[in-house]
Amino acid sequence: MLDLYKQLKRFFVYKQLKRFFVLLVGSIIVLVGVFLIFTPGPAIIVIPFGLAILATEFSWAKSLLKKFKNKTSEISRGAKEVLKKTKR
Repeated sequence: MLDLYKQLKRFFVYKQLKRFFVLLVGSIIVLVGVFLIFTPGPAIIVIPFGLAILATEFSWAKSLLKKFKNKTSEISRGAKEVLKKTKR
């Protein structure tokens, strides 16, 4: 019984440490992306990359990433429509 308790405790500690490091790394990458908005850099690539890392452990990041994907798809469709109209 004690062995099972130790295994469960070790698993819980591992899971919490993993969540912490995912939060740390993902947040740093998102913050770098936000910084790149105000400087010349690929913020549009870096921010979703950070959100994708966060989405591996957090549902709120997964929903933000989904909204971001939907919005970029919408913008892409709108840009294609504008290009079609200007080619005529």
